[in-house]
Amino acid sequence: MFQKQTAYIFLLLTVVLSIMLIIYRPVPQFDYDFETFFPQDDEDLDFYLSYRNQFENDNDYLLVALSNPEGELITPDFIKKASEVQSALQKLSQIDTLISILNLEQPIIGIFGVNYKKVLDWSDEKSLGEFDIQAEQFSSRLISKDGNSLLLWIKNSQNISKAEGDLLYDSIRSVFARYEIKPKAIAGKIQMQGDFVHLMQKEFGMFFGFSILIMLFLLVVIFRSWWAVLIPLLVLVIGVAWAFGLLVILGKPFDLMSVMQPTIFLIVGLSALIHFFTHLIKKLKSGITKDIAIHEVFKELVVAVWLTMLTTSLGFLSLYFTSIPALQDFGWTTGLGILVVFVAVICTAPGLLFLIPIRITPSPHKSEKPGVLHRLFVWQISHKKLIVFSFIGVSAVCGFVGSRIQINGYLLDNLPVDHPILQDFAYFDQNYGGSNPLEISLAVGEEASSLLDYDVLLELEKVERKIISLFGNVQPVSPLTLVKSLNQAQNQGDPDAFLLPSRWQRQRMDRWLEAALIRADIKVLSEDRTSGRFSGRTADLGSMQMTQLRRQLDDYVEEHVNPRLLQVKWTGTAYLIDKGHRSVTLQMGKGLGVAFLLVGVIVGTLFRSWRISFILLVPNLVPLLWMLGLMYFMGIELKLTTAILFTVAFGIAVDDSIHFMSRLKVELSSGKNLIYALKRTYLETGKAIVLTTIVLISGFGLLTFSQFGVTHFTGLLISASLLFALLADLMLLPLLLLPLKRMWGKSQ
Repeated sequence: MFQKQTAYIFLLLTVVLSIMLIIYRPVPQFDYDFETFFPQDDEDLDFYLSYRNQFENDNDYLLVALSNPEGELITPDFIKKASEVQSALQKLSQIDTLISILNLEQPIIGIFGVNYKKVLDWSDEKSLGEFDIQAEQFSSRLISKDGNSLLLWIKNSQNISKAEGDLLYDSIRSVFARYEIKPKAIAGKIQMQGDFVHLMQKEFGMFFGFSILIMLFLLVVIFRSWWAVLIPLLVLVIGVAWAFGLLVILGKPFDLMSVMQPTIFLIVGLSALIHFFTHLIKKLKSGITKDIAIHEVFKELVVAVWLTMLTTSLGFLSLYFTSIPALQDFGWTTGLGILVVFVAVICTAPGLLFLIPIRITPSPHKSEKPGVLHRLFVWQISHKKLIVFSFIGVSAVCGFVGSRIQINGYLLDNLPVDHPILQDFAYFDQNYGGSNPLEISLAVGEEASSLLDYDVLLELEKVERKIISLFGNVQPVSPLTLVKSLNQAQNQGDPDAFLLPSRWQRQRMDRWLEAALIRADIKVLSEDRTSGRFSGRTADLGSMQMTQLRRQLDDYVEEHVNPRLLQVKWTGTAYLIDKGHRSVTLQMGKGLGVAFLLVGVIVGTLFRSWRISFILLVPNLVPLLWMLGLMYFMGIELKLTTAILFTVAFGIAVDDSIHFMSRLKVELSSGKNLIYALKRTYLETGKAIVLTTIVLISGFGLLTFSQFGVTHFTGLLISASLLFALLADLMLLPLLLLPLKRMWGKSQ
């Protein structure tokens, strides 16, 4: 394959495939759906899907806060303008319900039936002046806590697609623009997904461009030759184009984690090319002719480079064995892309090297002074115990402090604290009780027939009081809310009557309940009234605190609520995402377990010794433990998006060990003794390992400038782990191999 004629054939095939890609030009799609972070094959997810079919999604809403830029909120001009905006919004096809203080009507039950009275009457200034903006019933619900804005609660169509959501959100913004009113804050699913995708597209292009620039800079610094810059550039652009072209053809939209892929593909491919080009230049300088040198270099290194890219790919592919769809997609798409880049390198690089003229002046007899690597190797041999015990000590400390890292994640923790999206969500958390859905399933026990039974309502009132004491003003909507509203209506709309009535008064409501259920904007009861929902909103407190609060409620329910009357179960999107974060240890264990097994099998098969395979894995545990310690000292919490980095880091870090062992095998096979073979391997491969590590750290370090938390921490932690892996491979691995002369002889 690496003869000139064969290389030209593969180069021609590369040109044909690339031209076809340009002609058909597959168009990439960007998408973001936070529901892909739900753990699959989970009984709670199955329960939520059934619950959602019975009631509705708990997150298909948009919160809009409107304030009067000219001063006081409740003025005739502003209320009139806000009402016109609301009327225009209600005409949009994808909006099901819109609730605000502007259209809220209070039922009044009298001797002639039910009448509905506007809560906010702005027909004249006197009526408008009678409205109490600080009324407890509206403050922090439909009027902000500080009294400076009013809330539009917009419920869009259920299960709206990303494309439909974008169109709806654009229509909503155009309404505000038409009436020249700027919302003080907006928060919701369709807004968040659209803004996330816009930011993803921006960062995708930015990181691809900067990755190219970094690659060019590194090539110039390392090789200082025009052909050694041009050829890798062409090869990697083709490889990345093939990778993304294939993913688009397979119908995979780019998501939040795809932002990292251009950098990963370019840098991993460049590290492979550096190994080839470093050895090629050395052979050319030794006086070997160009054609022979190209053939020998690719023949000698193709297996080692294939193994390194395969293990890197497997590091990502192992994420497929987690139960989180977002991680599965990122794993298999990145793993597949890396393999495509390798194919592009093998098909394109030899042909271009044969085709493009290369001139290097041979210097076969040039003597080299002992360099840094030579002196470092000599020092290591003299200080074996110090080095080994130092690694053991630091790893033990990192493992201990790392075990104390807290597991905690937020819905929007991928964004910086000063991002406008986060600021808008924080506004609703502070002034309207929260922006995150809080959802609880309700069901009757064996001794009840309906959630509207008085004894059941008494139990539900206990639950509601406890929820409010734990989570604050969650603005509850439940069967109990319906009964309280009817009791208030029977008392001429008196706010003090918004409470659970007496048993006798509850019985008087039966004739009004059916009409109230039909008129309700939010479904809270099933048709047979045996199941229902408690729905509200709370601030994004993080999975750790939310888990503690949920556990406190569960403990309270178990102790104080009669299960034969009322049964309570947590559900909802926020609960499932928090559960995904809590499963981080399991997800990390799955990914690392699969990666260890696959790499162990590959190395064991290659060297025909499972003990050598085990020895190889030891120095690659070091960067994982040290990365755990770094997270502790930097205050980085464990969550889904940081836990997966251990699997990725292992897949990338093990590459250098495989290069080292492959070269050592060649040296030993030529008859050298173990010490001399180790020295030659250390000097020959050490330089390439250092260069590739610099390249990888430079590429992944670029990701630290991302506004997305997952991308930022990927760049930071992977770069650190690569540095730790370099230390382990150069300082620890040779010492672990010293006692293996007899074992190695048997394996050969």
